[in-house]
Amino acid sequence: MRTLTIHPSDNVEVDLDTGHKKAKRDIKKGETVIKYGCPIGHATRDIKKDETVHTDNLKTNLDTTLSYTYEPVACELVSRGELYFDGYQRYDGSVGVRNELWVIPTVGCVNETAKKIAEAAGGYVYTHPYGCSQLGDDHLNTQEILRGLVKHPNAGGVLVVGLGCENNTMDSFVSMLGDYDSRRVKFLVCQDCGDEIAAGLELTDELKAVMADDVRVPCPTSKLRVGLKCGGSDGYSGITANPLVGRFSDRLISHGGCAVMTEVPEMFGAETLLMARAESREVFDDIVSLINNFKRYFESHGQVIYENPSPGNKAGGITTLEEKSLGCTQKSGSSPVRGVIKLGISGDAAADSISGGGLYLLDGPGNDMVAVTNLTAAGCQIILFTTGRGTPLGAPVPTVKISTNARLAAKKPHWIDFDASPILDGIGFDELTDRLLDYVLSVANGAQTRNEVNGYRDIAIFKDGVTL
Repeated sequence: MRTLTIHPSDNVEVDLDTGHKKAKRDIKKGETVIKYGCPIGHATRDIKKDETVHTDNLKTNLDTTLSYTYEPVACELVSRGELYFDGYQRYDGSVGVRNELWVIPTVGCVNETAKKIAEAAGGYVYTHPYGCSQLGDDHLNTQEILRGLVKHPNAGGVLVVGLGCENNTMDSFVSMLGDYDSRRVKFLVCQDCGDEIAAGLELTDELKAVMADDVRVPCPTSKLRVGLKCGGSDGYSGITANPLVGRFSDRLISHGGCAVMTEVPEMFGAETLLMARAESREVFDDIVSLINNFKRYFESHGQVIYENPSPGNKAGGITTLEEKSLGCTQKSGSSPVRGVIKLGISGDAAADSISGGGLYLLDGPGNDMVAVTNLTAAGCQIILFTTGRGTPLGAPVPTVKISTNARLAAKKPHWIDFDASPILDGIGFDELTDRLLDYVLSVANGAQTRNEVNGYRDIAIFKDGVTL
């Protein structure tokens, strides 16, 4: 049996053939179980050496909101100079890695109309059930997500389709868009015209005429914003794919780029590691608010904070939320946290909250569809999505699926773009990070990811309130 001890202080080791944990020594009932050098829960009974440590003998230590102390640690930020990729320059200084036509409904009532227009025009449509019968934060969050899509640099042209009587009126939506390129964003209110399909196609023809002149030009990596996400995690996630993405994140930042990590509930139990890397006391306070506000969200609905991992995670060897979070947050690498992005719920526009390169944390749940939507709305042109169980899900932007194990890569080559499992066979992190960086730059230059080839592109908008 091949095993791996991740940290010298761990009292469990990973069975590399299964991804599950084994006790390195006898562990007494009530004793803290250590993995990644950190607590992942406590033993619910005596555990013998070499016994599997999982749901029948391990329980979380997590409970409610906490008080935190600002205890910063030094984070070395290496500067390597900028690299370049060929992208599409936009009027506001942003850069797209794609030049696509997007059709975006303001309200679910016109989803099918938007689909027909997009299909006839050769574009992509992003449907959702919202835009009406929402109040307060939910209504604002829908507008902010749609705003982020309309202004996304990967869209060379956008047709916004409304009905005419919804809460998210076209006038109010245009007002909250702020500055936008009127040559590339057009608006259609279906109740105001006769044949809405014909009217929509006239507008998409105008957009495509503008896009026809767009060409790729060399752009620096300081214009690249990459989202970090994991889903369908397993016992290998914190050993292969997530730490690999963390090293990629550090490398991208060293070249002036920006990395954005979300999934706040999957920071619970590892949040102090992120807080210690806060660039300033203000950022530390923002991370504390990010964590505790999401815990209060759970409590406001009468739900326990630690109702995680998922059944698939457990089948893959992850037992507690602390264990999942310690593996999940490895995607953040070791760079300082420059800021927290509060999307929609706070009224802040995430796309305007990022100033320069570095690592940012984005508000939002761990749900895969919501998370990739939030990352897209925050302006990420590419998303790195690690997975041990596998998923075909794709965002509106290129979604690079990175497998944690060789079995998944072999079984689902039509889902997986990059395999991190060679780390288990002795391939060094530095070599594999170089390969991943080269691959991501090739995607930025136009290479298609599996979600793009398959045509898998979805959005889901977070909802927390009353429906009228």
